[in-house]
Amino acid sequence: MNAPRRTPREDHRNALRLGLVPEQAAARHGDVTITLDHDLDALPGTGRRLTYAGLAGHVDDLAARLRAAGVHPTEHVAVHKAANFDTYLLACAAARIGAVPVLLSPELDGATAGALLRRLDRPHLVTDDDKLRTCLAPLALPDVAATVLTTGPARPGCTPLAALAGAPRRAPVLPHPDRPALMTHTSGTTGLPKLVVHTAASLHGRYAPQRRLAALIRTPETYAAHLSPVHSRMYLALAVALPKGMPLVIVGDPEPARVADLFARTRPGFVETHPNSFMAWEELADDPRRPLASVRYFSSTFDALHPPTMRRLLLASGRRAPLFFQFYGQSECGPLTGRWYTRRTAHRADGRCLGRPLPGVRVRLAAPGGRRATRERPGAIEVRAAGRATGYHAEPERFARQLDDGWWRTGDVGYRTRSGCLHLLDREVDVIPQIGSTLDVEDRLMDRLPELAEVVLVPGPRREPVPVVCTRGDTPLDHSRWTAATADWPQLARPVQLPLSALPRTATMKVRRLELARSLGSAGT
Repeated sequence: MNAPRRTPREDHRNALRLGLVPEQAAARHGDVTITLDHDLDALPGTGRRLTYAGLAGHVDDLAARLRAAGVHPTEHVAVHKAANFDTYLLACAAARIGAVPVLLSPELDGATAGALLRRLDRPHLVTDDDKLRTCLAPLALPDVAATVLTTGPARPGCTPLAALAGAPRRAPVLPHPDRPALMTHTSGTTGLPKLVVHTAASLHGRYAPQRRLAALIRTPETYAAHLSPVHSRMYLALAVALPKGMPLVIVGDPEPARVADLFARTRPGFVETHPNSFMAWEELADDPRRPLASVRYFSSTFDALHPPTMRRLLLASGRRAPLFFQFYGQSECGPLTGRWYTRRTAHRADGRCLGRPLPGVRVRLAAPGGRRATRERPGAIEVRAAGRATGYHAEPERFARQLDDGWWRTGDVGYRTRSGCLHLLDREVDVIPQIGSTLDVEDRLMDRLPELAEVVLVPGPRREPVPVVCTRGDTPLDHSRWTAATADWPQLARPVQLPLSALPRTATMKVRRLELARSLGSAGT
């Protein structure tokens, strides 16, 4: 299919060019600071405090190094390395020379990483010494990658990025807005991850409504983010924050004690992270330095957050009227719906309520037999969104199976209230027949048992609902309290207690429910 024709002005207006975002922000806010809690692997000696101007210069520098290594426009640059803010710089650098950054989670095992590299048909690969010694070691890299660049020392068959320092800078390359501009992958909670293709036009479709929402924030608060550097959310978040001149705090290590130190020093006004990280950060509310006192806005995407966590974080803020934003979205479509809570409304928060569609997003519920979707008879959530990705790389049939005349089937089930709020009950693959909504039961148990750090319902060997529980500090579960809290659900199996660290997770900290269920079955639970 031919791409729709655009005039040059339309190309500029309706395209989000990741390779230009740092440069354009630096032109207006060059002295604004970026604070890191870690060193940049790709640029050793840079330090942990940058400016916007420095960020733009580093992206330009890395773009020149990639071009000197033989990367050409439209070619794939796979980035598979330790989680680090340099992944953002490398992705923007690849985009700046017209190449397509392909971001592979550092959590992928070697077999999965190898399968995705083969799907890309010998991309350029940027990695690090640890990956080369571990998960990539069994692979014949010359067979799966055209060139291998490393942030570490020289190795046979690899070129250190450091050896390309000083390469001549080049003018940006701007491919057509409908050509691939970025590839990320799905969470992999349901099998081999799919490579999601984003274009400059589809990225702009996500950016536009977020920019409109961000315009409501009049003061450029310090923005602290702990986001997966291989998830598209990181790139859209900074595409909004950088033009506003917001000082940045990039969190690489989510360990609560480290975050408390960092926030006590930088005093962010806007904090965004994954729901599971917010749950771990609840203990910051008890820190005598009050590291959350400066926060005016909390924001969570990816998954719904348990309401007790939301309430505790809002109460830890010292600002006059803090807000907690909760958004629902997908890798394929970006943010779709949202709502906010205040201290006055958080106690009434329904963890299943995901709010109303964002500007430009349409939502419908496809219930069996054409009936109206209800809580008792939920429907498949389908959406139309300008930010929808354009395909799965090398898997067009798989992508097409989730489309129905332009409507994207999210794989989630839910219903909409008469006031228009979308309620998410479960992923289709996670539905347990004896339970109306696993997520709703989990929310209620978290509310009733504050000692829980996490609870996940998965199907057991006989499809019975098995609660997997993690307690704060891994203290033994009080079974008398558990019995009282679960009296409403006699169909639950005996709980299985695991350390929080034992839960299999994706790069965005989602629990891999199918993998967890398989492990319980193999253990004979």
